[in-house]
Amino acid sequence: MLVFWEERLVFLAVPKTGTTAIEMAYRPYAGIAITDPPVVKHTPLYRYRRFLAPYFEKSGASDFETVAVVREPVDWLGSWYRYRQRDDLVGHPNSTRDLSFDDFVRGYLRRDRPAFASVGSQAKFLQDAEGAIGITHLFRYEEPEPLLRFLAGRVGKRPELKRLNESPSMELSLRPRLRERLEEECPDEFTVWRAAGTGG
Repeated sequence: MLVFWEERLVFLAVPKTGTTAIEMAYRPYAGIAITDPPVVKHTPLYRYRRFLAPYFEKSGASDFETVAVVREPVDWLGSWYRYRQRDDLVGHPNSTRDLSFDDFVRGYLRRDRPAFASVGSQAKFLQDAEGAIGITHLFRYEEPEPLLRFLAGRVGKRPELKRLNESPSMELSLRPRLRERLEEECPDEFTVWRAAGTGG
């Protein structure tokens, strides 16, 4: 999470959407940078509004806008699947080393998600307490240029981004029927991605 105090802008770090690269590039220009621990770095919108926004308001700033990135849901799940293939997770309940991508998504669709598929929800991350998409400016991971133009316009800087914290490269495909199930059972994940665009 980055807080650009003078610019009245908060960048919320949705996991697995390239936020580490953005944070490292823009960290020198932020008034507040929370990059660790992960549970705080990845503060969702509803927690930001409940805990941090009131504190900022009491500190004299009540007009912050929020900005975030969202990733196409199947690709987002694929990134989690690849990330949990890494060697240091072998033997851990979170490991996906011996699972197919289809099995990983089936686990994600279970009401009682197993540890390996417990990766949260982009939709819930970006929703307010009432369940509405509450981000002021929402951009797609797949189209980075509008986000970079937006940040450059607000912050006045456009630093070079380095590729960081990437999941291992791997060709993945999801069975068509399983993708249909994902869209049917997790419609909010697709709604929030479709709502993103130029960032408004």
